[in-house]
Amino acid sequence: MSVASGERGGKKEAARKDEPGSLPAEANEEAAAEEAVPDAGEEAAPAGGEAGRAGDTGAAGTASDAAAPTSPAAPAAPTVAELQDRWLRAEADLRNLRRRAALEREEARRSAEDGVLLEMISMLDDLDRALESAREAGAPESWMAGVRLTADRVRERLTRYGVTTLDPKGAPFDPRFHEALLELDAPEGVSPGAVVQVVHLGYARGDRALRPARVVVARA
Repeated sequence: MSVASGERGGKKEAARKDEPGSLPAEANEEAAAEEAVPDAGEEAAPAGGEAGRAGDTGAAGTASDAAAPTSPAAPAAPTVAELQDRWLRAEADLRNLRRRAALEREEARRSAEDGVLLEMISMLDDLDRALESAREAGAPESWMAGVRLTADRVRERLTRYGVTTLDPKGAPFDPRFHEALLELDAPEGVSPGAVVQVVHLGYARGDRALRPARVVVARA
């Protein structure tokens, strides 16, 4: 009975091997080996991609290195002679600046003083006109003496500040201190170009005219 069952089992194994869909054992082992080994073409693609990226990186690095500017050389330290020359120039500029500032302050102070002095001169003109009008109107002498005293005090103040009165009648015409209002034929005894009449007194301070004298000049 065991022999018969063995024969039947052998026949069944042979029948399964002869079926169309079945493969021999050697064929199954070869197929499994081919599936386990990856395709050579699939491995070449990543390698090629990495090589391309490496090439791109190298080219970019070379371009950036070529575009980078070269660092300039450090400037040479100034010599002792150059430093001394710079110091002398700076000292000269400072002296000029101080001198110019002093001149500007002096000019501003003088201009302010001239403005006050011109106001005093204008007040003195008013007092002189008041005295002339009072004399013509026959005003009391006591009143005229008070006005005259006030005018003298103003003249004294002007003298303290170096102001002098310009009354150039008979003197040659000087355009620095005189202002010609009219030109007439030279009368007898008067040289041409001389001042014939003083219309308005002038005032000077040093070598400058605070207010030029208004005069009539003999025609040259």
